[in-house]
Amino acid sequence: MVLSVGLVPKSGMAEIAKKLRIALDDHGFIKTSEFMPGDTISDGIYVCGVAAGPRDIPESVTQASSAAAKAGGLLSAARNTLTSSKQFPEEIQISAQDRRIAVFICHCGSNIGGYVNVPEVVEYTKSLPDVVYAEHNLYTCSQDTQRKMVEVIREQKVNRVVVASCTPRTHEPLFRETIQEAGLNPYLFEMANIRDQCSWIHMNTVADATVKAKDLVNMAVCKARLLQPLKRVEIPVIQKALVIGGGITGMISSVSLAKQGFEVVLLERESSLGGHLKHIYRTVEGRNVQNFLKSVADEISTNSAITVYTGACLKSIRGFVGNYETLIDLADGTSESVEHGVVIVATGAQEHVPSEYLYGQDKRIMTQSELEGMLFSPDASQRLEDAESVVMIQCVGSRDDHHPYCSRICCTQAVKNALLLREMNPDVNIYVLYRDMRTYGFREDYYRKAREAGVIFIRYEEEDKPDVRTDQRDLKVTVTDPILGEDVTLSADFVVLSAGVEAHKDNAELAKMLKVPLNEDGFFLEAHVKLRPVDFATEGIFVAGMAHSPKSIDEAVSQAEAAAARAVTIIAHDKYYAEAAVSHVNEDLRDTDLCILGSE
Repeated sequence: MVLSVGLVPKSGMAEIAKKLRIALDDHGFIKTSEFMPGDTISDGIYVCGVAAGPRDIPESVTQASSAAAKAGGLLSAARNTLTSSKQFPEEIQISAQDRRIAVFICHCGSNIGGYVNVPEVVEYTKSLPDVVYAEHNLYTCSQDTQRKMVEVIREQKVNRVVVASCTPRTHEPLFRETIQEAGLNPYLFEMANIRDQCSWIHMNTVADATVKAKDLVNMAVCKARLLQPLKRVEIPVIQKALVIGGGITGMISSVSLAKQGFEVVLLERESSLGGHLKHIYRTVEGRNVQNFLKSVADEISTNSAITVYTGACLKSIRGFVGNYETLIDLADGTSESVEHGVVIVATGAQEHVPSEYLYGQDKRIMTQSELEGMLFSPDASQRLEDAESVVMIQCVGSRDDHHPYCSRICCTQAVKNALLLREMNPDVNIYVLYRDMRTYGFREDYYRKAREAGVIFIRYEEEDKPDVRTDQRDLKVTVTDPILGEDVTLSADFVVLSAGVEAHKDNAELAKMLKVPLNEDGFFLEAHVKLRPVDFATEGIFVAGMAHSPKSIDEAVSQAEAAAARAVTIIAHDKYYAEAAVSHVNEDLRDTDLCILGSE
């Protein structure tokens, strides 16, 4: 039996909050705002991760970068005033030396040592050509082992190093820096991934895992024998950013970058900023969205570091990290060339246009966003005040063959509008027809409030969707209740469809321009879902908001600030050092040679 346990506030959270003079919410987590999810009630104190509520790893990593952006904005005036560069010893020249390789093999606790006979691998490694030193460590990435590696390199006159441990994605920079401290060129280092590629996938076959670990180490040593010192390319950096998309994500990214002291060009294809937020009026917590949008727009308009182009589109972009040149087609028919060092993609997404449930054939059938517009329109709200029955249908354009993902915001949107409608018209009957209610996290509170307010939730099966029929007088919605096992027919004054979120049709063209990938659903794909949730694999380009996937306002804001923080890691410096190990085409290889190699 496996129990999926929930998350609760850490013990002592109340004491921490009291010392820092910050507030806790009703659940005992640190209190934040939907609009500023990293802010506490005390200026200069920020929160990220599970301290503010249940979070997954990607959200926690994103919020960590978001908090860094906020701190960076606060401290921007003092940037680099108390910093010093790490000094490395003069690099040892190895060209006249024989190969002398040291190999460090990690137990990684039980991650590797629990399934691989590490001492046996060490003894095998000692027999490999040019290996003058081999040992095993409990944690090779620990500070103690790092210091020992430096000592070994100096004492054994080592000129190449191999570490057999976990993934180089997280640890290779650490080990490269360590061998630099010993005077070696950082590219005289090779890693063997005997965790991800061995122990984790051979947990039930220890003997085979040990044999494979030996092979992986042997290959790493063979490669290390061929390593030569490399020099990183120094690239001047244009300390300016281009943000593509003027919705709330692009706006927040621009403000964050400007607060940290950098120029920003904000590009929006529509005639005004705001994106979808222009059509949202209240959050589920009851906060005024239009006031928030206006405050951000005012902040942009008064900030001289932000240049805004509306009614404009990106025509072309060329260059590389630190040095991009973008051509923008402006609304007046002219073009503008912009030079910048980084790019943030914040193009958003679009609402699915339903093709079912008679949408477009009857004005009484609408989407949730259209209902929200009616709720806050004096001319249209009277129709809702007179309504006797409203039926909402969930998962329209989500979790189906065309859009297999959950759009994440639809359930909360339905609950929010149901509560607003109930507040406006206490006598109206509201029915929500759902497959699964996914008001995740603290949003579950509002699902309970909706039920307590009398909103009726009826579940339906995917293969037996509700049937909507209409005539001149009545709307009839029939749904099979799986609990009753019978059809239920509801009369409705209005039918509201919770339409899903889908990727912009123009994403493919932009992705080609930027040389970045899309996922199978057409959204932009990050470099690593946990380690680099707002980075692209292409250096210098970042993604935020609904361009990445469906998100709520607070999630979009966090990712916008996170993308700004990641962009600043590049443009905060006047130089960027590109990776020295790069592939190149050997023009001497003939087609016939390639065919022979392929056939072998």
